[in-house]
Amino acid sequence: MNHNIFGFHPGTSIIHRLTGTTKLVIFLALTIFGSLSFDLRYLILLSLVALVALYVAKIKWADVRTIVWLVTIFAVINLILIYVFAPQYGVQLFGSKTVLFGSGHYALTFEQLYYEFIVFVKYLFAVPLALVFLLTTNPSEFAAGLNRIGISYRVAYAVALALRYIPDIQVSYQTISKVQQARGHDLSKKASLWKRLKGALGIMVPLMFASLNQIDAVSQAMDLRRFGKQKRRTWYYDQSFARIDWLALGFAVALIALEMYLLWQNGGRFWYPF
Repeated sequence: MNHNIFGFHPGTSIIHRLTGTTKLVIFLALTIFGSLSFDLRYLILLSLVALVALYVAKIKWADVRTIVWLVTIFAVINLILIYVFAPQYGVQLFGSKTVLFGSGHYALTFEQLYYEFIVFVKYLFAVPLALVFLLTTNPSEFAAGLNRIGISYRVAYAVALALRYIPDIQVSYQTISKVQQARGHDLSKKASLWKRLKGALGIMVPLMFASLNQIDAVSQAMDLRRFGKQKRRTWYYDQSFARIDWLALGFAVALIALEMYLLWQNGGRFWYPF
């Protein structure tokens, strides 16, 4: 099993064959327009597109299970907090009030449920879209894509190093964890919370120092090779646009055009048909 949460997963799918620039532009465009929209129809369409892309990329559930559960927990907590601190926000947005349960300030209304469902659907499209982008894009290819859209290659390379380093941190964590368990530290669910916290501390401290050592080694290696001296650089993973890239970009443009039309038709970002 691949234990990397954000590590690059090589493949031969159509999405893997897209250039890093294409995937970056589509990811940023759909994320921005999806975040701005509160039209449930458009968000459901983006969710279907993201889920289909996740399926086409052949990303296994075991590879994304951890991050999906973490985001789901965060989303549920966020929805609860929205209701706790702004239980009538949906009423203010949509200009009507249909009480389903209770009374007073914390009365549960249909409008509030509708608004919170929209927020949930935003997670439903954003998480698969981010997973597809992160798991199908080689970090070096991603850096080349950033540089192609105008971002400094120094910044692009720093982002690529960060993405490359995430799987290394996971491997180091697993290695240190096994060493600590071999020394007698019980980190299983059977141990008490205090022992597990102490065990976690015993992992995090050496992990932090190991990470700092690796960062220092990479920095010195880059300095010795005079990284950053030139204004421009070439990329080993730089790719030319193919027909499939233009088709993907055209599809993204169509989705953006649809959102612009819905904004004009609705007279704003919100759509409430009830």
